[in-house]
Amino acid sequence: MQAAGTGKHRIAEKFIGDRAFYKRVLAVAVPIMVQTGITNFVSLLDNIMVGRTGTEQMSGVAIVNQLLFVFNLCIFGGLAGAGIFTAQYYGAKDDEGIRHTFRYKLWLGAILTSAALIVFSLYGRELVSLYLSGNNDGGDPQAALGYAMDYMWIALVSLPAFAAVQIYANTLRECGETVVPMRAGITAVIVNLVFNYLLIYGKFGFPELGVKGAALATVLSRFAELAVVAIWAHTHKDKCTYIKGVYTTMRIPGNLVKKYFLTGSPLLVNEALWSAGMAVLTQCYSTRGLNVVAGQNIASTVSNVFNVAFFALGDSIAIIIGQHLGAGDFKRARDEDNKIIAFSIFTATLVGAAIFISSPFFPRIYNTTPEAKLIATRFLMVQALITPLIALLHTSYFTLRSGGRTVITFLFDSVYMWVVSVPVAFILSRFTSLYVIWVFFFVNLADLLKGILGIILVKKGIWMKNIVSNNQIQEE
Repeated sequence: MQAAGTGKHRIAEKFIGDRAFYKRVLAVAVPIMVQTGITNFVSLLDNIMVGRTGTEQMSGVAIVNQLLFVFNLCIFGGLAGAGIFTAQYYGAKDDEGIRHTFRYKLWLGAILTSAALIVFSLYGRELVSLYLSGNNDGGDPQAALGYAMDYMWIALVSLPAFAAVQIYANTLRECGETVVPMRAGITAVIVNLVFNYLLIYGKFGFPELGVKGAALATVLSRFAELAVVAIWAHTHKDKCTYIKGVYTTMRIPGNLVKKYFLTGSPLLVNEALWSAGMAVLTQCYSTRGLNVVAGQNIASTVSNVFNVAFFALGDSIAIIIGQHLGAGDFKRARDEDNKIIAFSIFTATLVGAAIFISSPFFPRIYNTTPEAKLIATRFLMVQALITPLIALLHTSYFTLRSGGRTVITFLFDSVYMWVVSVPVAFILSRFTSLYVIWVFFFVNLADLLKGILGIILVKKGIWMKNIVSNNQIQEE
């Protein structure tokens, strides 16, 4: 009995922190939760506003946002590589190093944004049409295409601002300032919500623009968010000491460019391939008709609102564990990583229960077909069941990334997506008549193996590396 008690105590000690630990973690995570939560909640309201104008409008906007999601994640992935260095430079109190990563982010953001604008300008219609190749169940595909293109041409204006926001906000977070990006996010969602109401429906003398109004509101919100983070950073140089002289030159030492690129390019490719894989999965589901496009859009938007808690904890790993690694405190990095992962899975279990209970109610708000509402409810139920697994995958990914193990994260994330998830979805959607919810379930069930791999890789400790001084933990 004593041995069993001792075993339980050791498990609790390994995976459960004290009050001070959770206070530190939540100090980082809560502002991210609030910002992301408000953003996702307003996205839900935005989605509902567009959704109440009709199934074709909602489906068209959802398809464009799925495609823009690929660009968004390319930006996240591209900046994340340099961000690993930023967090460790900050832990090492190296302002000049942070300036170099900031300039690298600016160059990379400009290149990725230019590439995205060219691709969407030349091939936007063809890309949207891929999602409208299924049956006509639930609406008019040509009408959905027209609404999608109306939305896309205006939304493209927001891409440079989105990239700039991520450069400033990510740098602030990696240097311990999470409140200002939260305030910027709140500002953006308020602007977005207000102008959505005014421009979609034509309230208070504004023109009734429908999906074009939703796109304009998005553009305005992105530039408002950029104004908040950029102005704050440049007017608080006492806190952001690294911002002094950051624009005096755009040159970066060649050896550092190579270092950032070699570390970051797997993350960029990973996010590009992963988001493209998600787009392919959505396209596979869309072959079952516009009702499925509408239903999945509702389900993903609703679940994003609930998932902010454990997603923020994953982001916290990149910041907290990255700073410990940069300071050379490997023992603390391992200990706190275990506890954050356990806390994230526990939180995700509660979130999953909340999604399952609420799944029949949110779809009723939308002005869409009864079949689309039923599909949305069933998508949410499956999402609820797999939420703890998603939390494990998310925290494992950020743990591996915190120590610069970007090639391993590439294999773990996007390679697995294209080798396992995409083929499962493609085969089940093209060569079977399986109900779309079962296709969705089996695609996500395949991630169980990925979860086991994540546990093994995290436990082995291969991620415990200081990449700014090249000191690495010696495995026992």
